[in-house]
Amino acid sequence: MFDNLSEKLESAFQGLKGDGKLTEINIAQSVKEIRRALVAADVNYKIAKEFTDKIKDEALGTRNVLNAVKPGEMMVKIVMDEMVELMGGQAVGINTTGKPGVILISGLQGSGKTTFSGKLANYLKTKRKKSPLLVACDVYRPAAINQLTVISEQIKVPIFKDEESKDPVQIAQNAILHAQTHNFDVVIVDTAGRLAVDEHMMKEIENIKAGIQPSETLFVVDSMTGQDAVNTAKAFNERINFDGVVLTKLDGDTRGGAALSVKYTVGKPIKFVSTGETMETIDVFHPERMAQRILGMGDIVSFVEKAQEQFDEKEAARIEKKIKKNKFDFNDFLGQLNQIKKMGDLKSLINMIPGMSKMTKNLDIDDKAFNKVESIIQSMTPEERANPPLLNMSRKRRIARGCGHTIHEINMFVKQFEQMSKMMHKMSKGKGMQGMMGGGMKR
Repeated sequence: MFDNLSEKLESAFQGLKGDGKLTEINIAQSVKEIRRALVAADVNYKIAKEFTDKIKDEALGTRNVLNAVKPGEMMVKIVMDEMVELMGGQAVGINTTGKPGVILISGLQGSGKTTFSGKLANYLKTKRKKSPLLVACDVYRPAAINQLTVISEQIKVPIFKDEESKDPVQIAQNAILHAQTHNFDVVIVDTAGRLAVDEHMMKEIENIKAGIQPSETLFVVDSMTGQDAVNTAKAFNERINFDGVVLTKLDGDTRGGAALSVKYTVGKPIKFVSTGETMETIDVFHPERMAQRILGMGDIVSFVEKAQEQFDEKEAARIEKKIKKNKFDFNDFLGQLNQIKKMGDLKSLINMIPGMSKMTKNLDIDDKAFNKVESIIQSMTPEERANPPLLNMSRKRRIARGCGHTIHEINMFVKQFEQMSKMMHKMSKGKGMQGMMGGGMKR
């Protein structure tokens, strides 16, 4: 996420490292590099110039005040403060008031509206303890209704659909009546998208909004489209006056232009960001945390929050007892993997940890790496999963045939699992690093 922008900004700060203090000359040079980085990230030049002019003024005003602070650190602080302000200053919540609360989802085709609708329903159900109803109002693309149906089954949230009707306004109104009589407190209306902004699409979304009077209208935009996304958001806002923006596909090759420019351009806050395909990969947008990530500082607060959401005290106590008894098995390991996967995209998670983005920037980190391990474990019998020492060569050959991997891969996984189990067992006994090193030195 924002790797190129982060690298360019870091390079801009590097030029200040050898200097003893901020001066007009080094401030001007640094600001010039920051502006170039922003324009390369597809931030509109006018916005980039206004942003860097503020940085320059702030830096010139502080150069003789904080002599104890290194100039590079001072510039990072100034840039971060201005970046937080540019992206909205603070997190803005979603409005679900009403009986029921009605959320209208809008955007272009391919922006990720339908997937986001499911993620939002799952978020409201699991984190806000709401009872949401998904509504399929894309009457042009049958695959959209099918997709939303699959998602609703996956997250166990009911869906309202009428595949015979071609009137999205009537479908949405009927869904709200259904919600009122069946005790749903939030209705999420997924609408049709188009390949480009056109009059027919705009008129339709205007009619839907007028017909259902939503408590919240969200515009979903593909963050990988950069400045084009901002221009589209502006066109939509002029017609339907939406309440907030959703940035999707932040796990892709995102340059940063949309995240940095959209609040300035349309005057509406970014409310959610979305990464990955799993239904848990949705986050409330926090400008300060995003600025930290763009500046390579990580986002440890979000990382801890995600971990706490998946943390189960009873399960943790059960696993701890098994580790102490050296009884940690493949079922336990698979459960831990599933918890990690629920936290979100693996590379995004790693980049939340301060300093890790630099260490892993050239590594190919793929969530599919889990698939091999899962297929190996799932090819074992229940008895083998619960008793790892049972895995002799004959059993490994059968497992290899079952999962489609080689004997060498099975052996490598089993060996790594054994080493990990031994390490956790030693740590649980209080031997810590010395105990592990001592054990490793024995012959």
